[in-house]
Amino acid sequence: MICNLCPRECGAERTETKRGGVCRQPSLPVAARAMLHLWEEPCLVGDHGAGAVFFSGCNLRCCFCQNKPISQGEVGKVLTVERLREIFHQLIDQGAACLDLVTPTHFTDAVLEALGDERWPVPVVWNCGGYEKPETLRRLEGRVQVYLPDLKYALPEPARKYSAAADYFDWASRAILEMFRQTGPYQMENGLLKRGVLIRHLLLPGELENTRRVIDWVSETFRPGEVLFSLMAQYTPQPGAVGNLARHVTRAEYRAAVEYMENCGITDGYTQERTSAREEYTPDFDLRGI
Repeated sequence: MICNLCPRECGAERTETKRGGVCRQPSLPVAARAMLHLWEEPCLVGDHGAGAVFFSGCNLRCCFCQNKPISQGEVGKVLTVERLREIFHQLIDQGAACLDLVTPTHFTDAVLEALGDERWPVPVVWNCGGYEKPETLRRLEGRVQVYLPDLKYALPEPARKYSAAADYFDWASRAILEMFRQTGPYQMENGLLKRGVLIRHLLLPGELENTRRVIDWVSETFRPGEVLFSLMAQYTPQPGAVGNLARHVTRAEYRAAVEYMENCGITDGYTQERTSAREEYTPDFDLRGI
């Protein structure tokens, strides 16, 4: 496998036994936890939780990542495609409201094989960092019902500084348009999201202008009722953080972001309490369920 699945276009050789590329992963899927996850948006959780599979590796290098042990570390277990499919069924049998595939992009081939042509009884959720190639996303059409992308940045400087991806917005904006093309306006049933796009944005301390530009793009691109938007306050300083990233988002920053979102006419979606910035909301990546 010469990998060009994501915007990095590494051209790295990735095989079942050889790791490569920015994601530093083999071609077989690697995961660190499978569980009923209660801390996604309410429309994905239902009564028992989202059936989350936390994949290892990532095509972004976010210095503030709360999942750094798996996204940039060595934590994770190599799975066969057959085992991944078993995990999907086990999560559904446990009452999962959806199959929540967390950071799956670099394992697109294996995930598609594991999903197969089966009509799954719950939505398949592509939970990603937003740094996606539309060409790769087109391969998912008909297999993924819900897209859950981050839209981390609309400005190139924080994207470069914090995630080593100055071109982030160019790719993420086109990716989200492709996601919406596939799903159309979001569809809810009994309070659960069955189809559509839910865009997440994490407000970073000291980066209110970046958040305003993200909100501008969403409000100018989509009409009410087309996509959901989740404005998150859960930024948690990571070990070694410096400058603004060494602190939490202030009450004034988050209040200003919420007011700006409302003034731009975005009412479909979610805001968070600032108490969401707690380390216990990050799962233990101890290979349980894998």
